[in-house]
Amino acid sequence: MASFRCDIVSAESEIFQGEATLVVATGEVGELGIAARHTPLITRLKPGKVVVTRPDGERLDFAVSGGILEVQPDVVTVLADTAIRAEEIDEAAVRKAKEEAERVLAGRGEAMDLSEAQAKLAESLAQLQALERLRKNLKH
Repeated sequence: MASFRCDIVSAESEIFQGEATLVVATGEVGELGIAARHTPLITRLKPGKVVVTRPDGERLDFAVSGGILEVQPDVVTVLADTAIRAEEIDEAAVRKAKEEAERVLAGRGEAMDLSEAQAKLAESLAQLQALERLRKNLKH
């Protein structure tokens, strides 16, 4: 299967750079699957997961809080607000942030703007999903 370069970068650092055969990300209108020779495009990403499949079949999971996906003929770039590898997620901190966002959305939490609470909840859920996928992959 043909491969292409994939770069995942956040405001803080470069998270990943390497060869990929498939990149799956959560766009504004749904899941996007990008393979070699995909039509060039630029789209916004929602908070969610990005899964990179390497030429050897290894799958790498990342959680992003939103950003931009750019597809060019030989490179796919994810420009994320924040991004983290699944194995680097602090599960306790993510669960705490999720619970706080849920309290705010239920009207029982600290002073946090509704859209900020929704974004925090979406980011937390994306990180937990990436962590769960990592755990499933390690079992196989």
